[in-house]
Amino acid sequence: MKEITDINIWDLVLALATLSLPMFIFLYYKIKLVKDLIVSMIRMVLQLMLVAVYLEWIFNLNNAWINTLWVLVMLIVSAGTLIYRVKLNWKIFFIPFILAGVFTMLFIDTFFIGLIIRPEYFFDARYLVPISGMVLGNSLNHNVVGLSTFFDGLTEKKELYYFVLTNSGSRQNAVKPFIREAIIKSLNPLLATMSVIGLISLPGMMTGQILGGSSPAIAIKYQIMIMVAILVGSALMLTLSIWFSKMVIFDDYGNLKTKNKRAGS
Repeated sequence: MKEITDINIWDLVLALATLSLPMFIFLYYKIKLVKDLIVSMIRMVLQLMLVAVYLEWIFNLNNAWINTLWVLVMLIVSAGTLIYRVKLNWKIFFIPFILAGVFTMLFIDTFFIGLIIRPEYFFDARYLVPISGMVLGNSLNHNVVGLSTFFDGLTEKKELYYFVLTNSGSRQNAVKPFIREAIIKSLNPLLATMSVIGLISLPGMMTGQILGGSSPAIAIKYQIMIMVAILVGSALMLTLSIWFSKMVIFDDYGNLKTKNKRAGS
């Protein structure tokens, strides 16, 4: 296959110029998103430039310790982002979310890299970093929805929680409705996306592989694998995050601890 066509810097600037269209729409309808758009684009460009530098370095070294450390950094950033977006207490929820992420990535990377892809070098940065990043990035988006739903439910419907707790005598039964709702709201968008892949949308990973020279057949197989990994990772990380959180948000009698009150609530 032919090598992928490079995009020079001026063509990239030309592409960025199309942002004037949404900016015009925002200004015309007096939508206060122009500043957010500019800040987001500047951050994205700067962050991706830094990614290009350090990923080149990581890929060239391809060291097991450095690659693992980078996945750990992604886990820490993911846990911190979850806490910030869901407006939770850092001291209380950082460890539960880190543990949920570690257990999830241990399973995902061991299973999908070690048993499905089976590269000669398990810690190969070409597999470990992108797959971990895609699973964590997508899990983060879905877990923000799921955890927000879970904690909002406990706050807004605490009478239901105490009613079930009193009548069943089981904290496990009392939190089940809230966990069920969190999982449904978290994973429904992902299931909807999966149901139309190939008909309405071509996923980024598959498109990137095709542009990079891989055959469509290989790209499709990798895309199927990564979508399964994302679904499994999102469900596992959300469930573990809730399980580990339950250890710190309830007292020995099943009562919600007041110190776990969400920021801004």
